[in-house]
Amino acid sequence: MRVTEHSNFDTVRNSIDRSKTRMTNLQEQHATLKKLNTPSDDPVGAAKVLEVRTDKVNNDQFQTNAKLAETYLNNTDHALSELSDMIVRAKEIAIGQSSGASSNEDTRIGVAEEITQLYQSAVATANRRIGDRYLFGGFKTHRPPVDADGRYLGDDGQMMVEIARDVFLSMNIPGLDAFNTNPKGSFDAYQVQSGRTPASAAEREMPKGENLENVNVFDELQNLRIALLTGDLSGIHNTLERFDGIHSKIVATRSKVGSRIQGLQGTMQSLERHNITNAGLTSSIEDADMARVVSDLAKEETVFRSALQSSSKLVQPTLMEFLK
Repeated sequence: MRVTEHSNFDTVRNSIDRSKTRMTNLQEQHATLKKLNTPSDDPVGAAKVLEVRTDKVNNDQFQTNAKLAETYLNNTDHALSELSDMIVRAKEIAIGQSSGASSNEDTRIGVAEEITQLYQSAVATANRRIGDRYLFGGFKTHRPPVDADGRYLGDDGQMMVEIARDVFLSMNIPGLDAFNTNPKGSFDAYQVQSGRTPASAAEREMPKGENLENVNVFDELQNLRIALLTGDLSGIHNTLERFDGIHSKIVATRSKVGSRIQGLQGTMQSLERHNITNAGLTSSIEDADMARVVSDLAKEETVFRSALQSSSKLVQPTLMEFLK
């Protein structure tokens, strides 16, 4: 069987083209440091890499949400800490002025001014905000939750944020929970004022034997100030137990905030570990083995030169040699 010159030419051309294609792929891997540059390089691996990248994008958003929630909760904790210090100071004043032997009209009028300053500081703390969003307003973050008279203007909204897949956490403490010892009873009063109706009778029902009295931070500071100005020693003394209740509630609320912060930090660490695992998986699928790429490239260059040398013998360069 006679091998035609056209067949020789096709064989040489195909051999050189295949060698050049392999060299091009190896050079691209050498330049990009990746063995997976197009989906056709490894369709299954490419699908897995896209899946991992999507997972990383989701995790990055979860981390952003968690950091935002952590910022809110940290600032909430600082505000509650300041409020707790104010209550402790108010109680110290009440203890010192509750006895006629240790106080007189002049001293009571003097410390009443300090209580006024504590009250104003408490209102300012209750109206703490991040950017243009108030911390303690519930869903009503666009306006101060507490007015100058100590009235709460917010609601009981819990702003839920997704910190992991199908894991939600409230990043705020409504003022009803923060400033009252019995927020359930306080919310009932809020509902009456605002015309809202409880979701059910059980929502308003309290366990038997539980103290239904609600003590509000701002009301109690005002009560102490009035008692100091009027010289009502019994009224001053009566504020002590209520300040204890307020302080205990603030401590419990701070404990709740601390638990949320700890949970957030644990979730962020878990997301970070997950991202590191995904990065290792992506690297194993996508990254090229540079030692192997350099070795294969050197071998392919040798193959290419051999193909060129062979082509000069298979393809006749002149008509005379073709006729022979």
